[in-house]
Amino acid sequence: MSERSGKVQTVLGLIEPDQLGRTMTHEHLTMAFECCHVPPAPGDEDLATAPIKMKNIHWLQQNPYSHKENLLLNQETEAVKEELLCYRKAGGGTIVENTTTGIHRNLPVLRQLAKDTGVHVLAGAGYYVDATHSDETKKMTVEKLTDIIVSEVLHGADGTDIRCGVIGEIGTSWPITESEKKVLRATAHAQTHLGCPVIIHPGRNKAAPAEAIRILQEAGGDISKTVMSHLDRSIFDHGELLEFAKMGSYLEYDLFGTEMLNYTFNLDVDMPSDSQRVQILAFLIKEGYEDRLLIAHDIHTKNRLTKYGGHGYSHILKNIVPKMLSRGITQNQVDKILIDNPKHWLTFK
Repeated sequence: MSERSGKVQTVLGLIEPDQLGRTMTHEHLTMAFECCHVPPAPGDEDLATAPIKMKNIHWLQQNPYSHKENLLLNQETEAVKEELLCYRKAGGGTIVENTTTGIHRNLPVLRQLAKDTGVHVLAGAGYYVDATHSDETKKMTVEKLTDIIVSEVLHGADGTDIRCGVIGEIGTSWPITESEKKVLRATAHAQTHLGCPVIIHPGRNKAAPAEAIRILQEAGGDISKTVMSHLDRSIFDHGELLEFAKMGSYLEYDLFGTEMLNYTFNLDVDMPSDSQRVQILAFLIKEGYEDRLLIAHDIHTKNRLTKYGGHGYSHILKNIVPKMLSRGITQNQVDKILIDNPKHWLTFK
């Protein structure tokens, strides 16, 4: 039996699963997202380089990836610390921090935030999307990638002794590239060895979640301990969603607070509102999937922080939970989504 068996691994060490409390399963506390910068529309160049000010907030909410400064969440550690203190006061217990290699993971900052706020923080092992893979990463074999991921969980990552407690978010594009397929297979092999939780970032296409799960499954991954992120921008048809749900992964709706007219990375997507997200949760509960649902905000840019007029890490606890209750989702079901399901997912086998 591993020392991790039956435990959850945070940046401060192993804890009992019952200590987690209410958990946001997909957030970022420090990262940089320059890899996904999108040039501003003609005529918006001045807005894209202007300091973040109240009069520009609406433009920023609609065009978050066209403002380079907005992509540097790692500049806002003090603001994030204040937010985590508010999150804890609102009843939050744990944050799963999904920053992996390629988007500036910073484990010492995560450890300090956990110490300063009392919020449990879990760090993510592995690699983000192909666009962030170094030439060295792309040349690695599946076996080498597996060894690195396993080491990040067992011994520590990025030259520290701070151990990751989850593999992911493992990034995939669409179509999934050869380098990403290798990382997915390495993820499955590492998960088999460790008995740990995995979380996947799918490409921006309705077929992407199922394809990623198939690759993991063929490589021996444990789909019952795997989360598929970003379903709120991936699968919209109810029938197709139920077909995907049958594959057995956790179903994560993690863009709460994000409401934009045009989703830059896939203009065919109509980004749902938070009310529509609540409706789809209610639908999936009615269809029998309350034990497989997870929710979060995926905060990864400055404009999502309350400092810049955003919703912050407490939005779900303060605003979405009351909405869920008003739409027929019971308190017991809310507790499953926020407490029980994360606990089961994050506990090592």
